[in-house]
Amino acid sequence: MSADQNEGAPFSPIENKVMAALENVIDPELGIDLVNLGLIYDVQVYEEGKCLITMTLTTMGCPLGDLLNSEINKAVKSVDGITECDINLVWEPAWDMSKMSRFAKIALGIHG
Repeated sequence: MSADQNEGAPFSPIENKVMAALENVIDPELGIDLVNLGLIYDVQVYEEGKCLITMTLTTMGCPLGDLLNSEINKAVKSVDGITECDINLVWEPAWDMSKMSRFAKIALGIHG
């Protein structure tokens, strides 16, 4: 599945709740949540309570993958109606700083 498979489609109310829950998952190295870092590419929730998160990491060899996987699963399953969480880790499109929110850039002291 490509990272932009659902690109442009509006999130459902439960998918918005999942995104809000993911704002509580903080990258321990940068101190910014995964959503504002631009690492979450897509969220899909299926009728049976299964959620698929399509995301990337800042670098391919990121040592925090296992920790983030656990934290993502915990956050997503905290949303009422979600019983299962799968993570689709992709490398295309590659992450770069342009994917970060204005909030993340300011918090990290990046201007421009």
